[in-house]
Amino acid sequence: MRGADITQQELFSYRTLEDRIPKDHPLRKLRAVVDILLTTPDSEFDALYARTGRESIPPERLLRASLIQVLFSVRSERQWVQQIEFNLLYRWFVGLTLDAEVWDHSTFSANRDRLLNERISRLFFERVVLLAEWQDLLSDEHFSVDGTLIQAWASMKSFVKKDGGSPPPEDGGRNPSVDFKGEKRANATHASTTDPEARLYKKSEGDKAQLCFMGHALMENRTGLVVDVEVTHATGTAERDAAKIMIGRTVTKPGATVGADKAYDVPEFVQALREQRVTPHVARKEKGSAIDGRTTRHAGYRTSLKRRKRVEEIFGWSKTVGGLRQTRFRGLKKVAAQTVFTFAAYNLTRLGGLFGWRWSTA
Repeated sequence: MRGADITQQELFSYRTLEDRIPKDHPLRKLRAVVDILLTTPDSEFDALYARTGRESIPPERLLRASLIQVLFSVRSERQWVQQIEFNLLYRWFVGLTLDAEVWDHSTFSANRDRLLNERISRLFFERVVLLAEWQDLLSDEHFSVDGTLIQAWASMKSFVKKDGGSPPPEDGGRNPSVDFKGEKRANATHASTTDPEARLYKKSEGDKAQLCFMGHALMENRTGLVVDVEVTHATGTAERDAAKIMIGRTVTKPGATVGADKAYDVPEFVQALREQRVTPHVARKEKGSAIDGRTTRHAGYRTSLKRRKRVEEIFGWSKTVGGLRQTRFRGLKKVAAQTVFTFAAYNLTRLGGLFGWRWSTA
């Protein structure tokens, strides 16, 4: 007998969100791991909130929401809140019940300086790295370092002279036409009115210059996990300066190796690593290389040059899945918070593969 297509709303539901999520769903194990990671910084969370007054949204829920937003490549927080409203899987992961009201999208902006900042993001990142160390997945011997450009949330039209001498737009409207032909623009004389901390920079000859920041990652070669992160202004020496900072606070074993591309083949950088008792496995330039036969004669040098290319997988995932190709925020500190949190999300997806849990969203 054919059933009638009649929709009638039921007053009550006798199945919880926990019952609706499949027992073998890959995000179940990720949720369990994230819950453990978020229980460790309780004292840090308590220090962020007053002891009296109206209860706020639990910080654990905001961080779980931010994490799942990165994993599912939802760029807009307004769109993300809308998806949490009707997607039961997202509700369950965040920790909301079926009838709980979803907070407004502006809640993320209101908590940007207090909770969703670089300090808390780095704390979460460090907890993920500690989890990998606890599982004996990290070594202290072989690393690689590299940097990538992060496009700023600012238009090239906003890059005007600091003294206010730039000509007015040729026409009006929301998107006026601006003719930059024949005008020499540089960071010393120009600045963006949208994001003054962004810098005009290009990484190679023949490439177009853009307003951007620079993100840096220190990778452990065996597993491809990010063990340190740094975000800086985009300059010609930023990659080497950030690499020395990360190596100084993370690489502690004498004789450890650090692989890098030809941009790091500078006498000052190579000498700085040797003074820190770190072996520089830097790709050699064709002329004027600071790397000599004492380093290149070893088989480990060639292995490091092969392994270091895996750092591009980190940047590729972060820009395609993690939404880091162009930042959603303005200012170095907020871009740093987004970058550190995105690399923490990458490490979690990488750990899922190493553990065999396969919680990837792909």
